[in-house]
Amino acid sequence: MKSISRCGQCGRHASQATIWLITIAMMFPLAALAQGSRVVAPRNRYGAGDDVRFGRQAVAQVERQLPTLPENSEVDAYVERVGRRLVAAIPREFRHPEFNYEFDVVNAREINAFALPGGPMYVNRGMIEAARTEGEMAGVMAHEISHVALRHGTAQATRAQSPGVQLGAIGGAILGAIIGGKVGGVIAQGTQLGLGAYLLKYSREYETQADILGAQIMARAGYDPRDLANMFRTIERQGGGGGPEWLSSHPNPGNRYARINQEAEKLRGYRARTSGETSDFSLIQSGLRRMAPAPAMTEIARGRRPDPQAGRRYPDDSRISARIEGPSSRYRTYRGDNLFQISVPENWREFADRNSVTFAPPGAYGAHQGQAVFTHGAVVGVIDAQSRDLRQASDRYINALIRSNSYLAPQANYRRATIDGRNALSLVMAGRSPVTGRMEAVTVYTTLLSNGLLFYSVNVAPQNQYTGYERTFQNMLRSVDIR
Repeated sequence: MKSISRCGQCGRHASQATIWLITIAMMFPLAALAQGSRVVAPRNRYGAGDDVRFGRQAVAQVERQLPTLPENSEVDAYVERVGRRLVAAIPREFRHPEFNYEFDVVNAREINAFALPGGPMYVNRGMIEAARTEGEMAGVMAHEISHVALRHGTAQATRAQSPGVQLGAIGGAILGAIIGGKVGGVIAQGTQLGLGAYLLKYSREYETQADILGAQIMARAGYDPRDLANMFRTIERQGGGGGPEWLSSHPNPGNRYARINQEAEKLRGYRARTSGETSDFSLIQSGLRRMAPAPAMTEIARGRRPDPQAGRRYPDDSRISARIEGPSSRYRTYRGDNLFQISVPENWREFADRNSVTFAPPGAYGAHQGQAVFTHGAVVGVIDAQSRDLRQASDRYINALIRSNSYLAPQANYRRATIDGRNALSLVMAGRSPVTGRMEAVTVYTTLLSNGLLFYSVNVAPQNQYTGYERTFQNMLRSVDIR
């Protein structure tokens, strides 16, 4: 019995040791993934509350001088969603409860973005349009969030400050760095531009820190950190011979592309979440291309402040009408960039962008809360399928469509259909339109193409009129010729 007792004691010790070994083994890879390279915030004589105060001081002037897209627009909501996902991934040691991260889109053509101390961030429309993927856009945002989290703005002020510099001038100087001179093209009156240009023209040391922490934030948020490296190449390529303005205040610390990819390798245990992202991002880019072109910063500096309601895809005199002329029985052929052709009613106009084209009768298209909308007609286009399974590819597109039109809900399951001899799916959705206040019926058709694209047709009409449009929609669908 004693020997058994001693063995039982040994067994308990062994079990405890095994538990500790398992616990350590489980914790080690998670710790390695979470840490990556060590980043240490620079010395800073200011408190986090000062960052918030300086940022708020600058926000008031930024929003007086720079045109932003409406806060309730789908583009603004989308960028806010991506921003929240990134903020939730900031490592604990760099979280500041005083900070309030907010995200706005500046209606400006330049490839640029900036963040103010304390959390306010502004992403130029030109940056979103230039990015190739959501991950690249998120890379810009993660980099800027890193500057805020590491408090680089006030750290720069700590380095620069002399007895002759007043504390209260720092906020205005920060604004001068952002929208003064080459960085933005709009001169902030009453700011100390010399000091400001120093404050937010980040040092190469700070750029390296923001690159590394940005990669870690991306990995923790489920993005591929390599998109941060790819983003730099994208904006360098699209920025022209002089380079994009964003890089003028974010100098290359040397071997940037290789350094970020090295950090990504350390974070290789991440699992990138890509479901729906390409569809969401493509829809947002398509929506931006439907709008009037964004003005350049030089135009904004001269006082051109476009009305957000005028930033739409359709002609300035277009208005949504209660009475819409019925679809013509005569058809014309539309040929879409060698991808497809389709027959449409003669009295419907088309409004094309890079990936889709909307067909609608006069009175059925216009602007609502700064966005291009239509109440009767169809939108036809292609998007990256992300899957060779039609159901999965269709799910991703439908989910992205619903996120952009939250009033819609599926009314039944998918039904089988045919488009140009290809297997297709159709789905009926409905909801109360925020534009007309009436119930709206929407039918979505999808089919896979051999080149990895998903072809779609979205047919729209008020629910009580949909039967009268059904024959037109079916004629259009039967006429589709995919090249």
